[in-house]
Amino acid sequence: MSDTIIRSFESDLGFLDDMTLMITGGTGSFGKMLTQTLLDNANLRRLIIFSRDELKQYEMEQSFSAHPKLASLRFFIGDVRDRNRLDMALRGVDYVIHAAALKHVPIAEYNPFECIKTNIFGAQNLAEAAIGCGVKKIIALSTDKAASPLNLYGASKLASDKIFVAANNLGGNQDFSCSVVRYGNVLGSRGSVVPFFQKLIADGADHLPVTDMRMTRFWITLRQGVDFVLSNLDMMQGGEIYIPKIPSMKVCDMAHSLAPDLEMREVGIRPGEKLHEQMITRDDGRQTLELADRYIITPQFSFWSDDYYMDQEARMAPDDFDYSSDTNSEWLDDAQFREILKMI
Repeated sequence: MSDTIIRSFESDLGFLDDMTLMITGGTGSFGKMLTQTLLDNANLRRLIIFSRDELKQYEMEQSFSAHPKLASLRFFIGDVRDRNRLDMALRGVDYVIHAAALKHVPIAEYNPFECIKTNIFGAQNLAEAAIGCGVKKIIALSTDKAASPLNLYGASKLASDKIFVAANNLGGNQDFSCSVVRYGNVLGSRGSVVPFFQKLIADGADHLPVTDMRMTRFWITLRQGVDFVLSNLDMMQGGEIYIPKIPSMKVCDMAHSLAPDLEMREVGIRPGEKLHEQMITRDDGRQTLELADRYIITPQFSFWSDDYYMDQEARMAPDDFDYSSDTNSEWLDDAQFREILKMI
């Protein structure tokens, strides 16, 4: 398999030694993988899981009960909608990885106020509470749907991204910075189309439903996503939006790879769903730096300098650059997709 298709974003986690890190929404697929990675490879003073579901916290705590670093793990019931609870949870925290969000596109379309409360007001609460508690860094998880958003989920995450980028102006003389990570659909995560197709196949379905045969998506593994976030937490200066270089694949090709002999039926695009995903718009492309394994949309701050990244051999993206799943230069073929499935 080509190394350019399945990139490793692993980095030295020594910068986390003796630090306290909090993960909001830490009981989801990403949070669990991140927790495993940090417990195995970092030497944190404390790792705090902040989420609102007590059952998921209990189950997660049980799953790590035999880990030798269990004593550093803390669970904190709370909701990012609750500013007072965040003020309490963030005391003594150095770094925050913000994964809490309402993420289901159709559900957000039909419950817009709930989506806004969590994804936008929650972002504001976290940024303000972090400044008040002396947090050093926040890195927030975004989505490809935040670029030129069509659905409410994407629009709410675009607003969240803007909040975290702008928060860099609010810390005064504090050692405080915020950045954003934006990436594509996570293979094998909860809500991914892959386990949905696999369940239909296991249940003996006579066809697989595909919304549109032309549809393309960016794809990243959960391991890649976790490592990418941690590598950016290390290098961030504040205000960047990081985008990994990852491959595209047609959804119908994915379905065919999972069940070559099964019929596919086109069922139509769902409310708020895009035909193709975009992670960098052409307008953002004018502010984009390119590294070997990622793109960086840089902030338009008067104090911002590209020098740090230019020292790492970054270059400006070409004129009229955008990054879209249908015009991507890297594509998963059937063999590569099957190899990824073995990995996850």
